Amino acid sequence: MNTPLVSFLVTFIKKRMDGFYYQSRESLFGHHKRDLVVIQVDHACNSLKGTRDQFEDALQQFKAIVNVQETSLEHRYKLLQRQFEFCKNKSDDVSHRITAIEEVSNSLFKEWEDELGQYSNRALRSQSRQQLKASKQQYNRLIKAMRKAESRIHPVLSAFKDQVLFLKHNLNAQAIAALQHEFVEISIDISQLIAVMEVTINEASQFVSTLVDQKALPSS
Repeated sequence: MNTPLVSFLVTFIKKRMDGFYYQSRESLFGHHKRDLVVIQVDHACNSLKGTRDQFEDALQQFKAIVNVQETSLEHRYKLLQRQFEFCKNKSDDVSHRITAIEEVSNSLFKEWEDELGQYSNRALRSQSRQQLKASKQQYNRLIKAMRKAESRIHPVLSAFKDQVLFLKHNLNAQAIAALQHEFVEISIDISQLIAVMEVTINEASQFVSTLVDQKALPSS
């Protein structure tokens, strides 16, 4: 099989499908690319908030599990395992949302760049170019913040998974004692992760405000 050819075809088809998706959203729902960017950023914000809340809940569950001695070890393990799965699912959704923002934003900026040449008024073209530059800079800050938050999620998840596995493999009092020691470190990690998420959510809100306020964005 010609692997380079297959790779080219997959990429080509994906780009055509992406273009068809955006065109369909524009024609069927009246959503321009600017609106789609705002929608995707809003989705990502909601996903980050959901992930933040899930980790906060997991932290409280972790604290309760290591401190309440009368609960059976098997029950404690199942509670932790369920919290881990919830956090993992929320984290996966964050990654998908960030990718969606990148795809529709790149499409928007490419279209905007291409349409600059259609201006007959040089002053308006220059103003639009400056707006494009400012929007790209803010977008890059947003994506950087989101990817940073995403990168902070995985180490916390890994540490969380380690504790779940350790409890599963050592359903005894010694395992709970070890969890009590690890709880301090995990709680610090989760607190730092939540702080990063809060910064990212604020950055996203500012980016959305910029897009909504800019009246000169291309609408086609």
